[in-house]
Amino acid sequence: MTDVGRHPNIKLLTLSEVVDVSGYVGNFTAKILKKSRYVDEKECTACGECAKVCPVLRPDEFNVGLSSRRAIYIPFPQAVPASYVINANECLGYNPAVCSKCIDACTKKCIHFHMSDEEIEENIGSIIVATGFDLYEPKELEEYGYTRFENVLTSMEFERLVNAGGPTQGHIIRPTDRKPPKSIGFIQCVGSRSLKKGGAYCSNICCMNTIKSTLVLKEHDPDIDIKVFYIDIRAFGKGFEDLYMRSRKLCVNYIKGLPGSIYELPDHRLRVAVENANTAKIEQYDLDMLVLAIGLKPSATTRKLQEMLGLQLTSDGFFLEAHPKLQPVDAATRGIFFAGCAEAPKDIKDSVTQASAAAGRAIRLMHKGEITIEPITSEVIASQCKSCGICVEVCPYNAIVVDRQQKTPAQINTAACAGCGTCAAECPFGAIVMNHFTDAQITKQIDVLLQKDTKEKILTFACNWCSYAGADYAGVSRLQYPANIRIIRTMCSGRVDESFIWHAFKKGAPVVLVSGCHIGDCHYINANHWTEKRLVKIWKKMEKMGLRQERLQLAWISAAEGIRFAETMKHMERLRQSVTTEEIGQTIEILNKIS
Repeated sequence: MTDVGRHPNIKLLTLSEVVDVSGYVGNFTAKILKKSRYVDEKECTACGECAKVCPVLRPDEFNVGLSSRRAIYIPFPQAVPASYVINANECLGYNPAVCSKCIDACTKKCIHFHMSDEEIEENIGSIIVATGFDLYEPKELEEYGYTRFENVLTSMEFERLVNAGGPTQGHIIRPTDRKPPKSIGFIQCVGSRSLKKGGAYCSNICCMNTIKSTLVLKEHDPDIDIKVFYIDIRAFGKGFEDLYMRSRKLCVNYIKGLPGSIYELPDHRLRVAVENANTAKIEQYDLDMLVLAIGLKPSATTRKLQEMLGLQLTSDGFFLEAHPKLQPVDAATRGIFFAGCAEAPKDIKDSVTQASAAAGRAIRLMHKGEITIEPITSEVIASQCKSCGICVEVCPYNAIVVDRQQKTPAQINTAACAGCGTCAAECPFGAIVMNHFTDAQITKQIDVLLQKDTKEKILTFACNWCSYAGADYAGVSRLQYPANIRIIRTMCSGRVDESFIWHAFKKGAPVVLVSGCHIGDCHYINANHWTEKRLVKIWKKMEKMGLRQERLQLAWISAAEGIRFAETMKHMERLRQSVTTEEIGQTIEILNKIS
């Protein structure tokens, strides 16, 4: 971080929050709220005299509450900038009559309570999302006694205890009596791999973090008794198995099973009851301390950023990459990349690797000074445009402008157009052409797919980024689903014109499925809202015509939901089997009469 702060081509904004992002790749505009430090960071020499006289004591977040800090403080050693900061919610100095001791103690006169927050606007070409993670809060797992029993710590609290720069200078002590423990237990998968409490996913780092901790403990005291309660040890990285074997050779006792109950004894020791899967017996152990290997969860800012940038999330709540194999650091929105635990739980090595990859992808995109855009954009046929403005209303990127008063044809900013095709589907005059996904091209696909054995086919329109990727994920996961699915890929479900559906039924399709991103997770911000509105209108028309509405289905399937895709297709197959040849014939007859 020090190198970042010194780099001439890097602008580091600390105590800052991104409040809005607009624009498109190569031309993003970010609004950033830079919060006041109430200390002039350029003048402050970090002498510490102000903190010495501050009367306010608060738990130190960096040491996970195991030590205290003042209201004016440096967040952590080697923080950049090397300047003190005042927590305005804790400081008593707004009114000098109450407290102004830090101002009096500062010989450089760099403390100013009149400072205010500043809004900064930056023009940027690409974005790397590296939001990190939050730690699982184990209070809801009451059986482990966290916060009830003082000698039950989380892995992060234990990490600060054994750190030489921590509150005990690296000396391992029991919180209750400040004496070195003779026995310590570790409980794995706390908040991970759980369907009810915490996350269903593996947090990746917990096993190896515990193994490292056992080695550190053995270095401090070779005779200390260590027990690790686990489901299974996942030592999958380079050299990880060697560390695991070293830990076992140092007589660390690995017990296959998670404790069901923990009780505190009168001397504050902890009695742990566990079913040992290897011995098939209920065993009890008395331990001086217990460490909970807590899992990782998405950062609290993830949802806000997801809505701001139009990104997608996995079912676990982390950001979803464009493709797990071919584009592992790219977001579906061009010009945005992921690094570290924003995309999934990672250890340091994997985070550094992905950060390097994200930086490389951003450089590759921006180094020429100009960007070549995909040709999948919309074009206006000026002679057919009536300047109604519907396309302006439905465009998620504000890429279309039209002057209704002057009746000038709509104009599309191709750099801003992301190619969802919603405008083409909504235009009542057919004045917008979606390049590479034209009406003629999609209609021809329908004709070919329904050319033979029509009654046996399930016609599916799939969004490129979610449901189509979900089909790919179902295949990668070796999930079974009916083989008579016929998929037409569109960039977005918003591109599925009403005429496509009527044409499919005219050609004898027994059932039609329109699938896309979940509402709120659309790659094209809110384009799928128009999909939903369009299908509601079609269902109403089907009801008036006497057609069975359930023959047209709408399904929201994300790229990570291979199982959901397979189940949806099985449901569609059951619907298809319920449609008779006579019903298909009646549908064709009704639609031909209307047209």
